[in-house]
Formats: sequence, structure tokens, C-alpha cells
Amino acid sequence: MTVSDNFYDNVGGEKFFAQLVDYFYEGIAVDPVLRPMYVDQDLSAARRHLTLFLMQYWGGPGTYQEERGHPRLRMRHMPFVIDGDARDRWIACMKAALLKMECEPHLRDELWTYLVGAAYALTNTEDPATPSS
Repeated sequence: MTVSDNFYDNVGGEKFFAQLVDYFYEGIAVDPVLRPMYVDQDLSAARRHLTLFLMQYWGGPGTYQEERGHPRLRMRHMPFVIDGDARDRWIACMKAALLKMECEPHLRDELWTYLVGAAYALTNTEDPATPSS
């Protein structure tokens, strides 16, 4: 038996990413800042897109690109106001989801590093300046 060098396989493949995204959207569904950013009432399209994106990014099937083209994450998120508050809420929802998942600590750390970096990269609105006294 050989151990795969593929992150996707090592965390459990599609099942892992689908569960992570389901847990993540449990938080999104009740967040007063993030929920209004999603047009679909049932969040099913958003869940599918994120699941497929994460699967592809981490070495799984290329279904995301086959269906939606290049990810172009910054462009796809540009219509939404993603300030520090929205980013931090997104990170909190993802952290809660990731903490529910069972995986090796080094794999969890690698995924977490990517997710936080991506959240910061997609921030597209500066927070208002704090008034000075």
C-alpha cells in the first residue's frame, strides 16, 4: 500500500470537502453580514461551487473548471463588499467548520493556512478609518 502525496486523497476526497462545506454553510446561513451576500435561498449553488473549487484546488477532479472555467476568485467576489468584518466572519465560519472535521493535524494546518490567506486576498474594501481624537 502506498500513501498518496495528494492532499485531496489524504483528507478523504469528496466526502471530506462536501462535509467541510456543509458545516461552513451552517454558519453562513445564520450570519447577518454574510448571508445577504448569497442570492440563492437554499445556498445549494454556492455549496456546490465551493465544494468543487476546494476539491479541484487540493488535487481532486477538475469539475469546477469544466463547469465554471478558471476560478478567477477575485473577479467573482468583486461585486460583494468584503471588508475586514466580512472577512473575519467568513474565517470564523470556516474555522468552526474545520474544527468539526477529522483529519491529521498537519493537513488541517495546511488547509487552514490556505483558507485564511484566501480570505485576506479576497478582501476588497478597506475598513473605515478610525477617527482620531
